[in-house]
Amino acid sequence: MLAITLQDLRFRARQFLIAVVGAGLVFAMTLLLAGLAAGFGVEVDQTVSGMGSQAWVVAQGSSGRISSLSPLPAFAEFAVTGTLGVRRADPVIVVPQAATVGHQQQSIVLVGYTAGGLGIPPVVTGRPVRADDEAVVDTRLGLGVGQRFAVSGHTLTVVGTVTGRTLLGGIADAYVTLAEAQAVVFEGRPLISAILTTGVPKAVPADLTVMSNTQIESRSLDQMSSASSSIDNSRSFMWIIAAVIVAALVYVTALERTRDFAVMKALGASSGALFLGLAAQAVLVALAAAAIGALLSTFMSGIFAQPVDIPPSAFVVLPVSALVVGLLASLVALRRAISVDPATAFAG
Repeated sequence: MLAITLQDLRFRARQFLIAVVGAGLVFAMTLLLAGLAAGFGVEVDQTVSGMGSQAWVVAQGSSGRISSLSPLPAFAEFAVTGTLGVRRADPVIVVPQAATVGHQQQSIVLVGYTAGGLGIPPVVTGRPVRADDEAVVDTRLGLGVGQRFAVSGHTLTVVGTVTGRTLLGGIADAYVTLAEAQAVVFEGRPLISAILTTGVPKAVPADLTVMSNTQIESRSLDQMSSASSSIDNSRSFMWIIAAVIVAALVYVTALERTRDFAVMKALGASSGALFLGLAAQAVLVALAAAAIGALLSTFMSGIFAQPVDIPPSAFVVLPVSALVVGLLASLVALRRAISVDPATAFAG
């Protein structure tokens, strides 16, 4: 039965190739959607963990979302510095802004930090910020060292670049001095977004609350829950499309092999044997499509504006899911195969 199945695959190679490529593209999009959903968490984790802190002291009642923290008076830093459990405390400002890059408007997440303090990103090219009119930006902003951009009328010169520092679905982070961020965001008023600490404060004033990195990340991801849900729904739809493609191919093949099935049944082939033949075809097509999908997804991730981080588990789930798709698809054609009258084999 396997030999007959392989021979039929060879005979209908063009049909199977079209199905493999079509299903492969769908599988690639499924992996990419998994990467997009995971990308939200990865970018938040990279930005938060990149601050080098162990805890965030924020305003009581603040949402805890890194890009929308309630402002604090700058002097709140002194209420945290020296608190039991705190080894170091530095203020930080994290606020989304509109930037003018060339003649275009782009969104950025402005991050203001104290020179030499917590919040300094690992610079890939150039150097860290030293003056108020300087910035270190993520490469997704498309600017190199020496180029300039403007935020709220303030012109900033890029002195360094970082990678993997984005928020809100691929919006580049731009790091500046705390004073520059206060001038841009709060018109120079002594306000901050949070106080970063190494060591966890044992107690803080009643108008403040302590959050861990995990809490900040979790609440920040809640902001993207609708987008993640939409991506997950689209991914499920992609699995259905892949199953339909493989099932349609196997069913059409079954229609064309009516005489073959009649001959095999006349020779004593059982329904189980026919199912195994159909299942082998469907599984081979699905697994080949999965392999193509895995390969294509590695090259297609660059077409998206936001980070794509395909989890390794997705590459394990893919062939297993393709196997299930193949088996389910073969069931579509099984009814046609077992309903063939063996007498058809002797028809003229």
